[in-house]
Amino acid sequence: MKTNCQFSPEERLAVYRAINERRDIRHFVPFDLEEGVLRRLLEAAHTAPSVGFMQPWDFIVIRDEDRRRDIRDHALAEKEKAGRHYTGERAELYRGLKVEGIAECSAVIVVTCDPERGGSVNLGRTTMPQTAQFSACAAIQNLWLAARAEGLGVGWVSILEPSWVKELLGIPPNIEMIALLCVGAARDFPPKPLLQTAGWRQRELLEKVVHAGYWGTPYSWGKTALEQKS
Repeated sequence: MKTNCQFSPEERLAVYRAINERRDIRHFVPFDLEEGVLRRLLEAAHTAPSVGFMQPWDFIVIRDEDRRRDIRDHALAEKEKAGRHYTGERAELYRGLKVEGIAECSAVIVVTCDPERGGSVNLGRTTMPQTAQFSACAAIQNLWLAARAEGLGVGWVSILEPSWVKELLGIPPNIEMIALLCVGAARDFPPKPLLQTAGWRQRELLEKVVHAGYWGTPYSWGKTALEQKS
């Protein structure tokens, strides 16, 4: 029996399409990101689940080109320093990777986390306080999928020094910087993740990361719960 909670087959496929076609985008083309679209993306992020309904996130939208170029220059300098950790073929591959699209995208969004929002003791966080950061990441995923549904790309730039970004943007000391996202029109949406295509890593098989009731016990697809136990 159908209920109003169910998606139509077309709606369900659209959700899975957004999930499967989401990519970490580095290459952008000129695009005027309308305020209405930007608001929809941020509303999607703001409706993410959060532990204890604490909603620990804030979003800093940066459109100013000079400020974005400053961040881009910092990211490139940090990339150069990070490259010292690699040698041989790995170093060569790393140097050839484009790690950001800060100056080329339409807007940069910095996502922060207030770990004390809702009080120092918050429902669901007494044993796992890091769920504040996890909740902020859920908001990022919402934004990422909404952007794909809008035909836009998002790139997460992680080769940055958070303290430098916080000082530049006036983020208070007690607030954590979680992510710097580039948002705009993607040059394309590759069929596979960029790092997979470049040979950096391959996607793990699902069978390798699913366990049946106990770590290291392979899950046997098609078996009942009772059969999984035996």
